[in-house]
Amino acid sequence: MEDLIRELLDGKKKPEEILEEIERRMYGSGEFNIDAGRDHRTGVPEVVIAEGKTDEQLRDISLEFIERTGKVIISRLKGDRKDVLITALSERFPDLRIQYEALPGFLSAKRRDCPERRNGGRVAIITAGTSDIPAAMEAELISRESGCETLSFHDVGVAGLHRLFGPLKKIREWGADVLIVAAGREGALPTLVSGLVNIPVIGLPVSTGYGLHGKGEAALFAMLQSCSPIAVVNIDAGFVAGAVASRMASRCSGSRE
Repeated sequence: MEDLIRELLDGKKKPEEILEEIERRMYGSGEFNIDAGRDHRTGVPEVVIAEGKTDEQLRDISLEFIERTGKVIISRLKGDRKDVLITALSERFPDLRIQYEALPGFLSAKRRDCPERRNGGRVAIITAGTSDIPAAMEAELISRESGCETLSFHDVGVAGLHRLFGPLKKIREWGADVLIVAAGREGALPTLVSGLVNIPVIGLPVSTGYGLHGKGEAALFAMLQSCSPIAVVNIDAGFVAGAVASRMASRCSGSRE
């Protein structure tokens, strides 16, 4: 709320305008009780998950977010649902800047006057295999939406260990604050990486793999048992990995100023 206090002291807004803005940021309203103030309150924007919602619910929630915050971010949006939603949003708000990444099913729609966030944080992401990219991309996109710069490398898993050292060198030279490591199957890569770098590592288990404890379970168990210190999120929880990483990175960025 520091920005509102400054605007009040500088005479840019009247007290009643400040109170209205505080209510808009802090309190839910409307049929779906959206949390419009989460971005200001926590530094991480609220993301609407498409799964489990009808097309009508998704449309109405998205329109309310754009109306109140200037933007909406949607995850797990697949197939024709994307086209239906984009058409509905564009009809109401013709000036939207819309970006869509098909692999993770991630859509961002912002009004032209919605400022881009920059907090100086740097989040690096690596994946063990190509199948791990969708979850890793979700983490990367959330990190960007939260204001961080990102740098990604893919398909550098332990089956071909020599592929890892070049990306780690570039990540060190770039000055990453946090490193997200996505891996499925036996989930060994985050443990290995943590023993080679001096920055926090977040393990992102991915639901690749099959047979006994497949679908990411073996990867999750392995990361939880890591002998190198890492933090671990749930299976395919790209949003959580990106949100935690961006919070950490934004705090670290202050030490460079």
